[in-house]
Amino acid sequence: MGLMKHWPIFGLRVRTPRLELRLPRDSELDALAEVAAAGVHPPDLMPFAFPWTDAPPEKVARNVLQYSWRCLAGWTAQDWKLPLTVFADGSPIGIQELYAQDFTVARHAETGSWLGLAHQGRGHGTEMRAAILELAFTGLGARTVGSAAHTDNPASHAVSRRVGYRENGRRFSAVQGRPVEDTLYLVDRESWSAHRGVETEITGLAPCLPLFGLAEEPEPRGARPR
Repeated sequence: MGLMKHWPIFGLRVRTPRLELRLPRDSELDALAEVAAAGVHPPDLMPFAFPWTDAPPEKVARNVLQYSWRCLAGWTAQDWKLPLTVFADGSPIGIQELYAQDFTVARHAETGSWLGLAHQGRGHGTEMRAAILELAFTGLGARTVGSAAHTDNPASHAVSRRVGYRENGRRFSAVQGRPVEDTLYLVDRESWSAHRGVETEITGLAPCLPLFGLAEEPEPRGARPR
């Protein structure tokens, strides 16, 4: 209770019929690192703007640990990153992240995610994205949420479109010494509401709101069947 009292985000839970999203305990974070070390994408594909998976398995595992710790250590109400571990049948399978800067003013956040290779192709990507959008819009009162994917990552594009995002432009960058084109996506409250199809329950959010810079719950929360 000591850690949850002073860092209540450890008590936050987002649940869908098959998944639970929450911060992991130390042993669970270590298990999540093993999932990443076993593979997140085919070796001929790099879906991330920062190629953290381009390393030996033991370094990939450490990258997961260090990133999670950095997000929590660097958290402020003006600049936060929430990397929730995704659990299926009690075991970690990936990360669904929500992050924002100046959220209390802009009411805009971004999403990012990854799944272990062994857990892909089962619809988990769509379900976990729907869950984090429920947290963003219903739980935190977001106006818009963005995402991005390399043009050669059709699975990510499909998930974004399925839950209500629309294309919102392009950007170009360099990854591993080569030019990369990203498709930008944006979903607003209206489009999200029209695509809500996953029953989602949020618990433990109220004591976390000050950490997000919020004083009150934006609207009632809870399971929302469709």
